[in-house]
Amino acid sequence: MTPLSSIATSAYTDLVRLLKDDAMSGVKGKPTLKKRGDKAYWYAARRVGVDMRFFYIGEDNDEIRARIDSIEELRKTAKERQAKRARLVRLLRAEGMTPTDRATGSILSAMADAGTFRLGGTIVGTNAFRLYEGELGIRLPLGGMANTGDIDIAQFEKLSVALQDQVEPALAETFSALKFTPLPGMDARRTWRWEQGGSGQLVEFLTPAFGDETVRELPALGVDAQALNYLNFLIAEPIHAAAIYRAGILVQVPRPERYAIHKLIVADRRRDGDGSLKSAKDREQAAFLIATMAQDRPDDLAHAYAQATEVGPRWRDHIANSLNRMPETKKILDNL
Repeated sequence: MTPLSSIATSAYTDLVRLLKDDAMSGVKGKPTLKKRGDKAYWYAARRVGVDMRFFYIGEDNDEIRARIDSIEELRKTAKERQAKRARLVRLLRAEGMTPTDRATGSILSAMADAGTFRLGGTIVGTNAFRLYEGELGIRLPLGGMANTGDIDIAQFEKLSVALQDQVEPALAETFSALKFTPLPGMDARRTWRWEQGGSGQLVEFLTPAFGDETVRELPALGVDAQALNYLNFLIAEPIHAAAIYRAGILVQVPRPERYAIHKLIVADRRRDGDGSLKSAKDREQAAFLIATMAQDRPDDLAHAYAQATEVGPRWRDHIANSLNRMPETKKILDNL
């Protein structure tokens, strides 16, 4: 494992902070706090025609309150931050951090502009794995475990309904502009996968299942999604990340420790058996993240491992079956 330089790690942290500042400076309307149960959420209230619209900003916490308090100053310094972000991206490229390729970057940028990540959309799969380089301060290994042509976006169905806000423009419109066409599924009325003409790149939408793995609606994103069991563990408590493309894109990814443990589960659930290439890739990614986090974030890793194994016997069985094929990784987890 090769760590990123301290310069790159610091630059990445600054880039994420500036992207969060930009997200707040772009808010139009009066920030308004709404309470639901024991939680509170910030919205921007503004009049659209004769109606009052509420645009979701984020869950209430000290960090978001501080940005709301300084929103006028953030608006005044937007151009300055743009230049700083561009410099940081150049620095990160020079330091050897893996940039997001043009095709993926253009799609992520369009989805970010529409509000996909602001509204809880979370990148999962290998594109999330590729974005852990800056978060963990370590270079990703070259080879198949970091290669993908798919962009997988997940969101909780309940969150999608509860937000009472939606992407703008609609993602179907965004995809059409990028030469994506919907792929037919078993239910012709529902679309959860799009393919880009020429590149063949796929965008898929997913949501947690708690039983039947059917296709569900995600109203905040204006799409349908394939429901999958165990996905709730992966996308709980997501974090922000910066995609290294142009002047940076603020996206959302799972916590790396949850990603690692989830991959142990997924590897054993693959329908095509233990020898499948996808299962092998799942185990490779899990092994890399677990070895990395055992050194720098052992408490986070131990907590995620304990949480998953305490859910129930099926979870423990899937994890154990994968670890039986990964003796070094099993030893690391046993010694946390």
